[in-house]
Amino acid sequence: MASKVKALKTNKFIPILSGRQKKFESEMARLPEISDQAAVIAKALHPKKQCLKVAEIIDRADDCKSFVLVPDEKRGTSALAYFSAGKYLTVFEEIEGMKITRAYSISSKPQDALQGKYMLTIKRVQGGLMSNYILDNWEVGTEVTVSAPEGHFEYQPLRDANKVICLAGGSGITPFISMAGAIIDGDEDFELTLLYGSRNKDAILFYDELLEITKKTDKVKVIHVLSDKDADISGDGFEKGFITADLIRKYAPENDVYSVFICGPQAMYDALDNELPKLNLEKKYIRHEMFGEFHDPKSQKDYPSDIPATVSITVTIQDETKTVTGSTDDSVLQILEKNGIAAPSRCRSGECGFCHSHLISGKVYVPKHLEYRRLADFKFDCIHPCCSFPLTDLVINVPPAK
Repeated sequence: MASKVKALKTNKFIPILSGRQKKFESEMARLPEISDQAAVIAKALHPKKQCLKVAEIIDRADDCKSFVLVPDEKRGTSALAYFSAGKYLTVFEEIEGMKITRAYSISSKPQDALQGKYMLTIKRVQGGLMSNYILDNWEVGTEVTVSAPEGHFEYQPLRDANKVICLAGGSGITPFISMAGAIIDGDEDFELTLLYGSRNKDAILFYDELLEITKKTDKVKVIHVLSDKDADISGDGFEKGFITADLIRKYAPENDVYSVFICGPQAMYDALDNELPKLNLEKKYIRHEMFGEFHDPKSQKDYPSDIPATVSITVTIQDETKTVTGSTDDSVLQILEKNGIAAPSRCRSGECGFCHSHLISGKVYVPKHLEYRRLADFKFDCIHPCCSFPLTDLVINVPPAK
């Protein structure tokens, strides 16, 4: 039987409220004394930008270099933001009048940041605007501006298995060399088995460093997978061919759960899309690092036919509107940048949402593997310009670059 609820009598509360009001009025107005230490820590870990300079350049291969970056105190940065292994930095550059951003995984270990240095390892990409510019122009003393460490590719104990198979190709080794270093330092605690794809032994990046790491700990194991037909695979830790589901099973733990982390070129992701389902892993145990900038949308099977070669984009940023033209081979972000319009961007892969914009009219194509939009984005016609390719003329609202 339900109990009866007695009505509250307001005449009992009015005197209390009146007394409270008199007490408020009798007190002096003053700000509460709250420590600002939390704000200091937040600013140190998440600065809007970091002003750095190149302190050292290390040749890794004919088309790849590592750049050691240190704080540039003259421009206002005295210490580096700490990070967890697997994070990236966004590099800001102005090239031929275009304000360009690109994200690069940090290849140094986290403790190096406490010693005042980051390391970015950058490989030349054919037709790559930023990579070619950096490799051709950065030298010791060059001033560099970057973001705080960002991204979600770090090891997460609550989500990931304690045993991790890392699949890398080319410069995709960078987040994994950082993770391996963090394991050595005790900043990470998991077992890492690296399957690293290269053309031949001469193309392997960080070979000596990886060998030294495996000598220091039994938690890191490295297998080099060489694709050239005549590649020399003599010695321990070498396989011939490509990374496949069968090869992953060969080195995966038996009768135990494991995670798979992947970082490499676009062709590697395309190939692994056919191999990984064969492992029958839960979706949460497969982790993809951001693709970086995607090219050639017309190579995708679901790309529509009869699309014009060029389109116009009318873009409004705050109170300024401008109409530009560009190729449908380029993303919306690339078209804006090539026309001298600075738009916000970070990962350039659709994942971070930093370029989130409102599509007023027109149609775009987004590759399925770069579709990170939420249901609300579809409902309210929002897009990520970095991975949206125009199919028609567009009208969009874009937030100002930060």
